[in-house]
Formats: sequence, structure tokens, C-alpha cells
Amino acid sequence: MIRVGIVGSAGYTGGELLRVLIYHPDVEIVFANSASNAGNKIYAVHNDLFGDTELEFSSDFHSEIDVLFLCVGHGDARKFLEANPVDPKVKIIDLSQDYRLKTNTAYQDEHFVYGLPELNKEAIKSAQYIANPGCFATNIQLALLPLAAQGLLPEQIHINATTGSTGAGQKPSPTSHFSWRSGNLSAYKAFEHQHLQEVSESLNQLQPDFLPQSNRPLLERAMQRIHMIPQRGAFPRGIFSAIYVTSELTEVEAYALYEDYYESHPFTWVSKANIDLKQVVNTNKSIMHLEKHANQLLILNATDNLLKGASGQAVQNMNLLFGLDERAGLNLKSSGF
Repeated sequence: MIRVGIVGSAGYTGGELLRVLIYHPDVEIVFANSASNAGNKIYAVHNDLFGDTELEFSSDFHSEIDVLFLCVGHGDARKFLEANPVDPKVKIIDLSQDYRLKTNTAYQDEHFVYGLPELNKEAIKSAQYIANPGCFATNIQLALLPLAAQGLLPEQIHINATTGSTGAGQKPSPTSHFSWRSGNLSAYKAFEHQHLQEVSESLNQLQPDFLPQSNRPLLERAMQRIHMIPQRGAFPRGIFSAIYVTSELTEVEAYALYEDYYESHPFTWVSKANIDLKQVVNTNKSIMHLEKHANQLLILNATDNLLKGASGQAVQNMNLLFGLDERAGLNLKSSGF
């Protein structure tokens, strides 16, 4: 059994991780750290788990585990590891953005590997530390990787992407509470969402001339090529993106390219029928649909921001780290309706 410790287990990503791992056939949860909830049952916070587990939150943290999941806020993972050294034998999967960018990967004589299996599967298998991708970043990269792998990304990429309220985290805010979000739609961080940085680095990994060469900050360079309008949707979970690029591919050629690229990736699918968000909510799937309109290739992609965009992908990475079937513990069904 893989001995697991979780730090930050009372939040949305921590809760999703617990929901998956308590039924994972190869996992023993050693501790679910939450100082503010120590001594309380897990279901006191994640009440949907009542009847599924008697595990309690604890204030414990130690290295008598095989893998540590960090489900803490951005900036807090690095602070936690600086204050709480982890035995080098323990593998770490960080769900924050602290170690994702190439300039920030170093820790304890090792480097965090960017944990997008559809891009770095072989590197993940031999890694010690994994930087789990962001939710928007996962959705957008999966929609564009097949093009980048063939050097077919054009100068300009246009993205409209809508996310559910859980993408903002568990702490209430003016733009996440029900009365404001329900029946509403708004845009935010237009053109300058922070996930564009990791997206551009991954695309540049496959298409080395993608990022403009200059001394300007990474986000500014990414914004020269990727034009993204993020939106807040009136639903709790999921990301639906509509991406279009100039392309000489026919629709038939585009489908062949995408199907070939994702043939060996069990959670990423290309649908010739139009897609909707409910197909992927509560699953670790990414489902894409392609259409050609004149010289524009439209790529639609749907993912669950808390699973494929966070905790499900973290478990997928854990499975790869320990030589398990990539799908172990992740055979989840969508809610449908």
C-alpha cells in the first residue's frame, strides 16, 4: 500500500483528493492535516463522505509516508516546505503554482517535474517531485498540444474559457457566493491570467519557437501569442473552453492528428459529436471536439477543474510515480443530469 499524507485537506482540492483516495485500492491515508479541524471527523467538513470513512483530521505532519500531497494556497506550498523539511525519500505532489515554472522548480537537490501526463509521462514516472498543473492550464494545453507537437501553432491563439465557482477556492469571496454567481456571467483577468505562463512553457517545449525571445517577463511574452478571456460561470465545477486558431489542416486531418496524439492517454478523448460540460463533471476526463470553419480550426474542450484540473490529475501522477495503472482509483462516472 502507498502511504499518503495530505496537507490542506479541508479545502476543495483536499476534499476531492480524499474522495478519490479513500476508495483507491493501493492507498492508505496516514494523515489528513488540517490544524483548524484537528480531531474532527473528515465528514464534519466534507459531509458527503458521511458513511464512507471514519478518518479524522489531524495536526500531524511527518515523513513516515511514501507521498505527500500539498493542497495549500498559492505561495503556501513553498513556505510549508521551507518550514517543514521533508525526508528526501518522500515523493511530493504539489497542487499549488509554486513549483510549476521552469525558474522555480528546485527543491532539496532535485527539481519538480511539471505533472501533465499527456506531455511529460515518462519524466513523471521517474520523478521525485511533481508540480501539478493549474486547472485552466490543463484544459488549454490539452486542446493545443497535438498542434504544438507538429509545429503547427500559428502566431495568434484565441481562447474563451469559462470556469465554475469552485475554481476560486473554498474561502467565500464577492464573486463566488451563490447570490452573485447564480444566473450571472462575468469576465476577469482578461488576456493576463497567470496560467498562461505554464501553458506557454509547455507549448514551447513541443514547438521551440513558440515563445518570443526577449527579456520581457514570461507572462508578457505569452500574451503576445495567446489571447485569453477567462469567464466566471454560474455553475460550481468544470471548465469549458472554445479555442480557435488559423490552420491549413482539414477537419479530417485535424481529427487524425488529435486521435493519434492521445491514443495512449486514457483520460483524453476526441469526440466527433459536439460536447457539453456535464460529460466530464465528476470525472478525470478531458473531452475535445473539433470543427473547421473557413481557415479557422475550432477546438472545444471540457474538463472538471477539481479532478482533471487538480486532484484527479494529482492521483493520476501518483499512479505513474509508483508504477500503477494510470487509471487506478479514477474510474469515475459523470453526473449526467
